[in-house]
Amino acid sequence: MRYIGIDVGLAGAVAILPDLIVTDTPVAVVTKGKTTRRVYLEAAMADLLRPHAAGPCHAILEAVHSMPKQGSKSVFSFGEGFGIWKGILAGLGIPYTLVDPSQWKRAMIQGVGRDKDASRIRAQQLFPGTARILIRKQDHGRAESLLLAAYLERLVGGIRRGYQLPDDPPDVVASVAAALSA
Repeated sequence: MRYIGIDVGLAGAVAILPDLIVTDTPVAVVTKGKTTRRVYLEAAMADLLRPHAAGPCHAILEAVHSMPKQGSKSVFSFGEGFGIWKGILAGLGIPYTLVDPSQWKRAMIQGVGRDKDASRIRAQQLFPGTARILIRKQDHGRAESLLLAAYLERLVGGIRRGYQLPDDPPDVVASVAAALSA
């Protein structure tokens, strides 16, 4: 079974366990006049997951929502990435589960902190071989995708053993259990 964690932002990434594959979200830089922006490369995004769709796998994404401090462009871009990843997963037939950021973070980075550095620190603790790809502050998308995949792996392990940890949200456990039984 492969566990796929996806951080859906433009600075996001995809992590696949147990293979320990971590890949940044494919984006391109587009310049129009004096404006430069990054855009998602949908075909390349699908190509990241296509080889894994043939075998048993499950993906997990944050159930994203806008935050008051984000600008409208940022919110739109974040929502766009979320929709693209959901469409790719559905198109490839990869079952997926949505999880609230506070739920997986409570389970995976409790006691380490709350900022983006906390994700990088915790991912390096759990996956020491990834330290060199989690050095920069902007590598938080890689760290969060790894932690999402690890969270999913933990959920599946619990379901298969017939137990649920107290901080595992029942709706997320039910979604993963349904996908496993399909």
